[in-house]
Amino acid sequence: MTTLPILNFLIRHADKHTVSFHMPGHKGSAIYRRFGYEPFLNRIMDCDITEIPGADNLFQTEGILKAAQEEYANLYGARRSYLLINGTSGGVIAAIMAAVPKGKKLILARNSHKAIFNALVLAGIEPVYAYPEMIHEYGISGVITPEEIERCLAENPDAEAVILPSPNYYGICSDIRAIAEVVHARGKVLIVDQAHGAHLKFFSDAGCAGMPRSAEEQGADITVNSIHKTLASFTQSALLNLNSDRVDSYVLEDKLQMIQSTSPSYLLMASLDINADILKRHGNEIMTNWYEALLFFYREAKTIQGLSVIGNPFDDAGSISLDLTKINLDMSAAGLDAAELEHQLMDRGIFAELTTGNILMCMTGIGNTKADMERLLAALREISRGRTAVQPDKKPVSAVFEAKLSLFPVPQDKERIPLVAGAGRICASAIIPYPPGIPFVCPGEMLTEEVICYIRDLRAAGEKVIGVNDHDEITVGKQ
Repeated sequence: MTTLPILNFLIRHADKHTVSFHMPGHKGSAIYRRFGYEPFLNRIMDCDITEIPGADNLFQTEGILKAAQEEYANLYGARRSYLLINGTSGGVIAAIMAAVPKGKKLILARNSHKAIFNALVLAGIEPVYAYPEMIHEYGISGVITPEEIERCLAENPDAEAVILPSPNYYGICSDIRAIAEVVHARGKVLIVDQAHGAHLKFFSDAGCAGMPRSAEEQGADITVNSIHKTLASFTQSALLNLNSDRVDSYVLEDKLQMIQSTSPSYLLMASLDINADILKRHGNEIMTNWYEALLFFYREAKTIQGLSVIGNPFDDAGSISLDLTKINLDMSAAGLDAAELEHQLMDRGIFAELTTGNILMCMTGIGNTKADMERLLAALREISRGRTAVQPDKKPVSAVFEAKLSLFPVPQDKERIPLVAGAGRICASAIIPYPPGIPFVCPGEMLTEEVICYIRDLRAAGEKVIGVNDHDEITVGKQ
């Protein structure tokens, strides 16, 4: 038996000196060392403490943690900010429970993260699905429109709140300002899962033209930010911003203490503290450099044969409201789907975040440099060289959202059956490709042959699919 399997893997991977285009956003220790936080790195074990005198308490902040939260409130322009050590997942669950009483309705984007669907189960909340528009050229989900939210509210005037992701996993941003106006006109609460957009406020502060505005700037009542995904804190650390008085802060704090660990990691909270300090002292410089490196990449990418990049501002500026930090590569015109392109890049020491059909998403972060962009461009040029142009084989992957699977009550009596026998049965446990963690089939939706074939293809390609066990069985309602 291998000893230290996790540690050995991590050390081996670190020794390869790869380029990270996946989360977390810090991309390694260089950014901490650059800005003088090496003493923390050197004494990290000594900093792993509990709530000793002077260390404050996450669920009754009166000292150092209160000061850190106030710093974030100032940075984001929020009414109150809360440190999260259970990731954005814990934050969105607490936000939903604070805004929607048990048994009431929540309007949610159908392409929401699985944590939001978990909140429905935990809090006994009834879902009303708002469906994203489809970007048919790439087979991915796009924006949630204000008109779709208006439709859902008109048909469900008893809904208490609305929640949607913006940016979504691909960086596509909905019009939060217009949606906020629709939601607030009906006296409801708007929660934005901004897990992939913690950085947007700081691009705005730095005056980087062409980047979408943050949800905090556009009127969302609650925003939840995965600081670790694109900024400089450790994995699993996040932030909840309360931006209005439409949700009672005391109720929200009560739900947060129910959801979060009673043994919060001071290492995670210290990394949030460091991130805030970096942004306060060096934010404009870092964001400007990051933005210029991105523009350099997009400009040079246009010269690579067989490569297209969704939302390239030098190609189709204005056609998609895109967070440019998510680089969505498509080399299907060179005969490569996303999985094949991913392997080619890994062979060259470059690791991406997500494959979806023909789209390989590279998630940049605060720790990426222009040198990283140059290395990615060099690899793409090398991969492209000598390949013959082909007619792209389009691989739509989000048809389930467009098809709007028939919805039934969530089964209470359940059984496991082979996936291949699932057509016409009612899903009783979500089926979730991971990443991106968006349920492909939700409890209460009827499985179709098309959906089953897609799930089988994912499994055959070696993808992780939560809800399908190692015997290729799924959980459905008993007949």
